[in-house]
Amino acid sequence: MELLQERIRREGRVLPGNIVKVDGFLNHRVDTRLLEDIADEFAKYFDTSKITVVLTAEASGIALATICAQKYGVPMLFAKKAKSDNIESGLYQSEVFSYTYKKRVTLLVSQEWLNADDHVLIIDDFMANGFAVQGLVDIVNEAGAKLEGIGIAVEKGFQGGGDRFRASGIPYKALAVIEKADENGFVFREE
Repeated sequence: MELLQERIRREGRVLPGNIVKVDGFLNHRVDTRLLEDIADEFAKYFDTSKITVVLTAEASGIALATICAQKYGVPMLFAKKAKSDNIESGLYQSEVFSYTYKKRVTLLVSQEWLNADDHVLIIDDFMANGFAVQGLVDIVNEAGAKLEGIGIAVEKGFQGGGDRFRASGIPYKALAVIEKADENGFVFREE
């Protein structure tokens, strides 16, 4: 998606440790018009008429997943990273390593909101190694739901997470795959 790549070129930065910072428009301060364009782009790759829920992980994927869910006319569900007192029923859970926070976290989804009748589209803002998305896939499988696809706005292609999903046979689409990021800028994979 050329529009997204251009925003990354113009506003993205690379921090020590290969952290790609796009929080000025994607996952801290949010350009909602851009997210609507991203949702429209995902709708070209996935049959959104089958989707009953859009799933993401807390917290930075919530904005994009919400706009996608609104456009597709379905609820958005996010996996929490901490159990709260308002979760009454059983939980689906998956322990994952957070690349951003450099620690293990447990993703939690109430069994009340995800079941075997659901057709799930996983949407996330960013993928590095793919651990969080794999945790969401595990939760979908634990619920017995049907995974219809995985949509990622920005993928760090040099970290291999997206390639594992492409090889798995799960319908997968990343809109901007960064092959190289350094002080000289960004190089994107041509797809």
